[in-house]
Amino acid sequence: MRPLTFDLLAMPKSVAGVRDTLRDYVGGPCPDLQLCVSELVTNVITHVGEGTPVSVRIAATGDGRTRVEVTDPDPRAWPVLRRATDADESGRGLALLDAVAVRWGVNQGPGSKTVWCELRDL
Repeated sequence: MRPLTFDLLAMPKSVAGVRDTLRDYVGGPCPDLQLCVSELVTNVITHVGEGTPVSVRIAATGDGRTRVEVTDPDPRAWPVLRRATDADESGRGLALLDAVAVRWGVNQGPGSKTVWCELRDL
């Protein structure tokens, strides 16, 4: 699979377009990939702010996995896995990502951070 990289502004209306782009890229349904990228972009909207420029990269790792990376310009807004209660209206995104990804993490750069996850090859 050839790498896919694209930039966008993190806006609620962008998330559906991202899912369409991923489906076209893979050539069919890719629910885990769509879920992970949607959740990571939505986290940027929620914790960094609407309109934040982000870069999305999807690439095969060579060891049977697909790596997803979402980079934003705020190295301080660090994602934290929490356990939402039944009454919470949010806070489940990283738990969903954690459930479908083989592994995930965060790399901090000098003026950015990249939240990444790896999925079993698509």
